[in-house]
Amino acid sequence: MGLIDEVKVGAARATSRARESLEEVRLRHELAAAYGELGRAAWELFEDGGHPDVRLRQAVEQVRLARARLGAGAGAGGCAIPPCG
Repeated sequence: MGLIDEVKVGAARATSRARESLEEVRLRHELAAAYGELGRAAWELFEDGGHPDVRLRQAVEQVRLARARLGAGAGAGGCAIPPCG
C-alpha cells in the first residue's frame, strides 16, 4: 500500500471516529434534556403538592435556595431562570 492509500485509510478512520463522537455528544445532550424535562415535571408536581417524597423535598429545597440566590442577583427584573414562580 502506498503512502497516499495509507493517508486515505487514516482519514477515513478519523472521519468515522468523529461521526461516532458527534453522535455520542448528540445522544448525551438529548439525555440531559430529557433529565431536565423530568426535573421540571417533578418540580411542578411538588409545587402543586402532588409528591411528598423526601428525596424530592431535598432537591426542591436546593432548587429554591439556588433560585433565591440567583433572584437576588437578577435585580428588579426578577428571577434569572424561567419559569419564575
